[in-house]
Amino acid sequence: MAAASYLKVDPAVERWNRMREDVYKHFRFTPRTTLISLTGFVFVPGAIYYLASQTHLKYKWTGRRKDEALTQL
Repeated sequence: MAAASYLKVDPAVERWNRMREDVYKHFRFTPRTTLISLTGFVFVPGAIYYLASQTHLKYKWTGRRKDEALTQL
């Protein structure tokens, strides 16, 4: 005999879970998803790299007192 289940199965939640599991089967590049992908994988890391390269070795944090500047001239 099967034990009584206290879990109610919601068909809408089950459909949503199935859709999320199978999203790779139905994904298609559109102009919107292309822009989102480029932003996340190209522009954001590129901006971080640019900012990091511009500020690299600009500040010296070691051995500075309160009244001394952090920038190296």
